[in-house]
Amino acid sequence: MEKIYIIEDDLNIRNLLSIAISGFQYEPLAFENAEDALSSIEQDRPDMAIFDLMLPGMDGITAIREIRKMPAVKDIPILILTAKDKELDKVIGLDGGADDYMVKPFGVLELGARIRSLLRRSHREPLSDGEAEAAGTENQPAEERQEPKKGRLVYKDILLDEGRHEVTVQGQPVELTNKEYKLLKYLMERPSFVATRDELLNSIWGYEYDGESRTVDMHIKSLRQKLGDEEGNLIQTVRGIGYKLK
Repeated sequence: MEKIYIIEDDLNIRNLLSIAISGFQYEPLAFENAEDALSSIEQDRPDMAIFDLMLPGMDGITAIREIRKMPAVKDIPILILTAKDKELDKVIGLDGGADDYMVKPFGVLELGARIRSLLRRSHREPLSDGEAEAAGTENQPAEERQEPKKGRLVYKDILLDEGRHEVTVQGQPVELTNKEYKLLKYLMERPSFVATRDELLNSIWGYEYDGESRTVDMHIKSLRQKLGDEEGNLIQTVRGIGYKLK
């Protein structure tokens, strides 16, 4: 049975989450603050964590960043569940290392769908290099396919160095989260190819999402800001479909 950490300071919500998660046939373990959760998470190795952002002591974003530094649990799926509903808060949360974001008050059925989706992603075996390459190019027009170049990808002023896991724009280093790096790499490997939101979810997050989510949009927004592309002149939105490099 998968174990899910709940980090929430409101007792009523903490109890509600515990009851709901037990009903979904998972094992909940609840904490009132981030410090207590962090003290045991690396040794306990839960399958997932649900974080409130506003916590006593260490806030949720700081705690998530700490988890992403822990080798044993750095890849576990993390869902933010918070009353902060502004778009900037979502961007900050996802940029901090969370995989998905829900706003209170929340629906229990939607919560269950998001948990299942995130856990499916974490349990799915990664594709081999050959399978990943084939999956990403089999539907591309031949003239738009880019032969894989080991080590570096270049598009206009952007250089992505796979060996160093670094990105520079006009020679200046840009610090990206793991998901932002993967998004950029995916798009740079397919210049002018339109990637749908579902395709990006499946390829970057590794799951088919059961409900409506702006996870991809929020990560693209954050990626644009870091690349100095707030107007979308580089990463173009294809209305109703997805994104492509322009």
